Amino acid sequence: MIGLFLNVVAPVFIIAGLGWGWFRLKIHYDSATITQLVMNIGAPCLVFSTISSLTVSKEVLGQMGAATVVTITITAVSAFIILKLMRKSVQALIPPLIFGNTGNMGLPICLFAFGSEGLTFAVIVFAVYALSMMVIGTWIYSGVKNPLLLLRSPIIYACILSLVFLILGEQPPGFILKTTRLLGQFTIPLMLFTLGISLGNLSVDVLLRAVSTSSLKIGLGFGVGFLVAELFGLTGIARGALILQSSMPVAVFNYLLANQFERNSKEVAELVFVSTLMSMISIPLILYFLG
Repeated sequence: MIGLFLNVVAPVFIIAGLGWGWFRLKIHYDSATITQLVMNIGAPCLVFSTISSLTVSKEVLGQMGAATVVTITITAVSAFIILKLMRKSVQALIPPLIFGNTGNMGLPICLFAFGSEGLTFAVIVFAVYALSMMVIGTWIYSGVKNPLLLLRSPIIYACILSLVFLILGEQPPGFILKTTRLLGQFTIPLMLFTLGISLGNLSVDVLLRAVSTSSLKIGLGFGVGFLVAELFGLTGIARGALILQSSMPVAVFNYLLANQFERNSKEVAELVFVSTLMSMISIPLILYFLG
């Protein structure tokens, strides 16, 4: 388990570390241009190629999809109340508390823990989280009062189109899928590299400040995931996949959205880094709890 976990987590720190080193060497890096490139081309292609090519039965899709929607809703309400009580910025911090790294970390860990059946459940959870993050996360970070203004974002169209293919049980034409998959491949590395750039001035005090919010993210996700699994009567692998996915650390996409709309992006970057570091302890403990 440790070997696979390192294979999942280590690349995150290595690529972010390269960005950190780039910043420390004082080499020019146009974060604004890179962010626009990723958000307008890379991320939409990544979302479309990943979600539209999923193959799951409608029964499994319905149950796990509904459970995930309820998980996101309860987490959002709980996070909103907690942030208000803590007098922290709801607009900047509620998306990181809701949306975890259910993709490039959650999927391989669920595959290892529960096998191919677990991966199927985990993929459904990932699809709902990804769609919600791109729509709701963009809306929150952008601060627009009119949701129709979000129609300017290519990610919204990628989400809608991929959802159509997913519901119909069809896959896009091969050349479209290959093109979008190829373009989407640069998204994650560039996001992580840009994250490292943002962490260039990271200090011990900053790390300690991010620990409490990162702990809240992981703890809240686990608690809500456990509650929803009980409410829906989920058992076995389905239960484990939902709880594990909801307990993932802060997703890197949160940082990218915060950076694009200038919403405390540095604090969000700290949460991504610290929560991912903390997950090296929390995820093995959760796996032990799930048996």
